[in-house]
Amino acid sequence: MTKATELRPGVAAIISNGEGKILLQRRSDNGLWGLPGGSVEIGESVRDAIMREVREETGLTVEVVRLIGVYSDPTVQIVRYADGNVVHYISSVFACRILAGTLQTCDETLDLQFFDPAHLPEDLVPMHHIRVQDWTTNTPAAFIR
Repeated sequence: MTKATELRPGVAAIISNGEGKILLQRRSDNGLWGLPGGSVEIGESVRDAIMREVREETGLTVEVVRLIGVYSDPTVQIVRYADGNVVHYISSVFACRILAGTLQTCDETLDLQFFDPAHLPEDLVPMHHIRVQDWTTNTPAAFIR
């Protein structure tokens, strides 16, 4: 296992289009598809962080519907960046509902598309598979992984 040099709180959103499909972004940093999200900034709540990250990366305004889970397993939650930085993320993942906005990319997002959770792209960020699976169970209690 890779040893992390930093611990960072993160957030991610599962945004459904009302037809059972979920929004994924093709990330500009690694070219993979993934859930919109990012790091929690100092002085920011996780609720504010997910709303900010979704707005920045997708152009959408969302509201948090429920907590899907908290993900911290170091065997899957450690990311090595091109600059050599190795981060262990503790991520809170939320189901979110779209309130307003139009899909638009930014410097962090190459593309945005809705996907059927049963047919996710093969090049999905590996740690996001379990998050989507947990969302599909529609269990009211949050997962701790």
